[in-house]
Amino acid sequence: MKLTLNIDDDLLERVRETTGAKTKTEAIHYALGEIDRRHRLRTLLSEDIGLTPAEWRNAYEEPATEEESLRVAEKPVTYRREPKPRPRR
Repeated sequence: MKLTLNIDDDLLERVRETTGAKTKTEAIHYALGEIDRRHRLRTLLSEDIGLTPAEWRNAYEEPATEEESLRVAEKPVTYRREPKPRPRR
């Protein structure tokens, strides 16, 4: 969806530098996702689900911002086909 917004240039640049985002759109997506994640975490913490403080500390994980850290569990994919053996003459 395309929108026209008035955004503080200095703030957007700080978000880009902090998150490592390459584009303004990427920085905005990251910031919106982080706000949503924090809201959901606060909602979850406000409900008593019986976890101890130590369990809560271990349940929180910082979001990955580096592309490589997001791909740690991925198996490398090769898109190149192996050449077929040529018959001998």
